[in-house]
Amino acid sequence: MKKILVIEDNYEVRDNLCEILELSNYEVVSAENGKVGVNKILSETPDLIICDVMMPELDGFGVLKILNKNPKINHTPLIFLTAKAEKSDFRKGMGLGADDYITKPFDDVELLEAIEMRLAKAEKISVNQENNESSIDAFFSQARAQKEFDNLSIDREIRHYKTKDIIFEEGQTAHWLFFVVSGQVKVYNTNDYGKDLIVQVYNEGAFFGYQPLLLETPYKQSAACMEDTTLRLIPKKDFSTLITSNRDFSIQFIKMLTNRAEEAERKLIDMAYNSVRKKVASALVSFASDKKSNRDHSVTISISREDLASSAGTAKETLIRTLSDFKSEGLISIEKGTITLHDLDELNELIG
Repeated sequence: MKKILVIEDNYEVRDNLCEILELSNYEVVSAENGKVGVNKILSETPDLIICDVMMPELDGFGVLKILNKNPKINHTPLIFLTAKAEKSDFRKGMGLGADDYITKPFDDVELLEAIEMRLAKAEKISVNQENNESSIDAFFSQARAQKEFDNLSIDREIRHYKTKDIIFEEGQTAHWLFFVVSGQVKVYNTNDYGKDLIVQVYNEGAFFGYQPLLLETPYKQSAACMEDTTLRLIPKKDFSTLITSNRDFSIQFIKMLTNRAEEAERKLIDMAYNSVRKKVASALVSFASDKKSNRDHSVTISISREDLASSAGTAKETLIRTLSDFKSEGLISIEKGTITLHDLDELNELIG
């Protein structure tokens, strides 16, 4: 049974909420203000928090800030509940990392659906994080398998590509395993309306293009260069021989496949449920993760607005508005097509 903490200073609203949740088969704990609520978060470890915004002692924003600073509880989903529907309050709450925002008076069905959605998302993310950590540790601890990975890209054919060059297209026959020597590659699907959705980005040191080799099917996505890129091409025969003849390599490659699949699943979950600010912040941080820092510790990335919008899973117009908000808040600056991230910590806080 999932445990939900209700933090609400109005007795009637708090009592009504608790009754609805108990009837819906949740274990319910309540608190009459933010300070009591924080103590109960630490002592009760709820699976989800419903928190009023405007409260005495400590308001909802204060509760969320304390929640975010504690690594033991900062993944607990929080739904803000408020009678105020002003845009500024909504943006402040979502910007601080709230998972959802419901205004009073609320609809019972809407509230319960939001709770179910957030609990399901939190459970998937928890499982994925555990699997990711264990698979990464195991992958790099296997020296023999790692050596085979390193050897796989040595003395292979090298090809150089320009920005926007197509590496392969959906439906083509797969002949190569690709290794990124330098640059950045996007793998994407195109819908019936011609809009691209980036499903994975590969940076220096990454392998890609292995799924159709293993399944012996044509490519199900397309791949293109996001910047000038150099690739090593490993023939399908060499890759297949290593997969079938080297047990250590096979095991670790399967684990890498699992890790990639979990990353893609988590990204789809985030795209479906996260706020626009979270999705754009996540895309920016992702593209900046492999870039060198400037002298002032900022990071500059060069990426088209179309690719950034596709990676974030939002419309280009929405992306531009969100980038404008980030710029006005001093998180980024934009100049001649490049984006400089000035405050990675703040952007990571937005992601939650």
